[in-house]
Amino acid sequence: MKNQVISLYDYTGEALRPWAEAGYDCFAYDIQHVAEPMDITGLKKVRKCPSVFYFHADLYNHETLLKILVRHSGKVAFMSAFPPCTDLSAAGAVWWSKKAKENPDFQTEATDHVKKCEFLANAFGCPYYIENPVGALSRLWRKPDHIFDPYQYGGYLRRDDEHPRWPDYIPSRDAYRKRTCLWTGGGFTMPERKDVPFINVVCKRKDPKKGRNYSPVQAKTGGKSLKTKNIRSATPRGFAKAVHLANTRLQPLFGMKEE
Repeated sequence: MKNQVISLYDYTGEALRPWAEAGYDCFAYDIQHVAEPMDITGLKKVRKCPSVFYFHADLYNHETLLKILVRHSGKVAFMSAFPPCTDLSAAGAVWWSKKAKENPDFQTEATDHVKKCEFLANAFGCPYYIENPVGALSRLWRKPDHIFDPYQYGGYLRRDDEHPRWPDYIPSRDAYRKRTCLWTGGGFTMPERKDVPFINVVCKRKDPKKGRNYSPVQAKTGGKSLKTKNIRSATPRGFAKAVHLANTRLQPLFGMKEE
């Protein structure tokens, strides 16, 4: 029985929560999770939230991917992946030439990590999506299958919604813009949009020719700290709910009421 959902490079586990609430066993793998002693498979379990298991895992390591494949083979109903975009996102293009001098293969290596996610999903034979921002993947791999903004799925959240972890950074009902690309396969169904009005903030710029209107998430999460990176890359919860509803194979245990 395929009753498991996997998410790779997933720190928050938000992509898994709707599946967990519907009764699936969900597994979030990321190197940031602080590990307890190794279990018998060699993967380090961290903690359990309602039906979501968090595991410390070095996903750059080929052996780690093989262990995940063995552990979940024949059981996976859906997979998502959020491989690092630091070397691929167009937002960092200004540093690409410097990085190329230090390592001419830096983008090829980053793309290989993305392709390994696709390999794992194909091995499981399940619907999947791989997420990355607009950037070099379109050139180094292939064009994305879908592009969306978080506000386009904010209607799947309650009208009195507030982000449970970062309410000071992420607007209610995901009412912000962040062009996000999806590479999909295995019969993935892109969910129907339920737009909410997005919020913009005005930022002063030294160069008046440059843009001034920004997403509040972008405006509040500049810099290179791990916290701001995690906030910028957090899965939009409305989109996560929409994906589950469009791709579920089991009846949800907890139905979501329409607003």
